[in-house]
Amino acid sequence: MEDRLLDEALEAWSDARGLVIDEAENIPEERYDFRPAPEVRSVGELLAHILEVSELMVGELCRPDGDFRRKPFPELLAEYDPAVRDLREKQEILDALRRTLDAGTHRFRETGGAHLAGPIRRFDGNSASRLAWMHHGISQEMYHGGQLALYTRLMGSVPALTKRIRGET
Repeated sequence: MEDRLLDEALEAWSDARGLVIDEAENIPEERYDFRPAPEVRSVGELLAHILEVSELMVGELCRPDGDFRRKPFPELLAEYDPAVRDLREKQEILDALRRTLDAGTHRFRETGGAHLAGPIRRFDGNSASRLAWMHHGISQEMYHGGQLALYTRLMGSVPALTKRIRGET
């Protein structure tokens, strides 16, 4: 049962990441510095954030002693993000989006559904199953994917999913 639930979660993550990759490919590299307001992340920064948080998700959920309050959030994030923190060029971001999905999927499969059915302490200090927090990470990625689609609209272009639905890709 646990492995079937893990398979379903991995499929959901692959779908979410696929939408992010499609939007990242859809946005021209010269627009990766676009930000809709001065205080928010640029396209490139948002994509790097998606990468760093997914690395944190995989790392903590697969650790035997995983705990989202093990360190203050900036320190916890810094533990996992060195390989993705400073990525800003389109091709290196696209490569990292694909590579980290593949590596994360492999790591989750190695860890197994039984481990992911176990508890982990969330950022708010409460406990939840690791699998529930995997879904939280997938939702976070979908949320930011929606931001990228909005950024695309704000730049005067059509989002990748809309193009796909219209048969334009």
